[in-house]
Amino acid sequence: MNAPAAQTAIGPMVIVAADQYEQSPLIHDPWARRMLPLTGRLAASSTRWSVMRRLLISATEKKFDGGWASFLCRKRYIDDQLRAAHPGGIEAVVILGAGFDTRAYRMPELAGVRVCEVDLSTNIAAKTKALRRCFGAVPSHVTLLPVDFEANDLTRRLDDAGFNRTQPVFYIWEAVTQYLTDDAVRSTMDHLAGAAPGSSLAFTFVRQDFLDGEHLYGARAAYDEFVVNKRLWKFGLHPDQVPEFLAGYGWHQREQVGAQEYSERYLRPAGRSMNASPIERAVYAQR
Repeated sequence: MNAPAAQTAIGPMVIVAADQYEQSPLIHDPWARRMLPLTGRLAASSTRWSVMRRLLISATEKKFDGGWASFLCRKRYIDDQLRAAHPGGIEAVVILGAGFDTRAYRMPELAGVRVCEVDLSTNIAAKTKALRRCFGAVPSHVTLLPVDFEANDLTRRLDDAGFNRTQPVFYIWEAVTQYLTDDAVRSTMDHLAGAAPGSSLAFTFVRQDFLDGEHLYGARAAYDEFVVNKRLWKFGLHPDQVPEFLAGYGWHQREQVGAQEYSERYLRPAGRSMNASPIERAVYAQR
């Protein structure tokens, strides 16, 4: 992953921070704004005024129709799967491409669980700085691990950090796969193939037909920026091929969700009139 890809960690967390000012936040996150670097904190703080929030939502939607709701709903969905799996004996959580994710700090279920946040060294340095600013130090149950999925041996790096694969682990791989090459995705899946029985995996992917330009789903601007011009989005999957893809590494898809499920479970119950994008989907799988 390159530097521009690393910088994409900020935007989704600004959206989570902005959502805290809504009457019914989809995710309750007291740390989203505080964890961000200064520019992100300023952007998030401005959204306390509804007119600024509406402007930011409008700008996001012009580039990525349904993107605002999708960023929130995918995170809420993964949170729900993590909470449901926790009583079953998850002994550790590994967040692949963690960015400024706050789950280890806002979810009480993880207070006594070892959490490893994996990301590029640039993001790990920024996260370390943020945690020191917010908590005075990196919380004792959290390990920050610099890894380049394109260049480093993930298994060796996690083993060296004490996260071996003999215990059930809940892996989170949110909004990362599209930024990786096919080789890097499959190298990561090779690591996940060694996960212990009882482990879980929640990840997101971008539809291959969007990357191929066959269907743009109202997101021409996002396609031009991320696929054509910057060439940041590389890897995709066809939704109906995901079960076979996972089975090749010993995983079983338990559920796959997208815009329709997000609307039914989260948006309409919260009284939100916005739609989610069909471009990105989320998967929950088990071993």
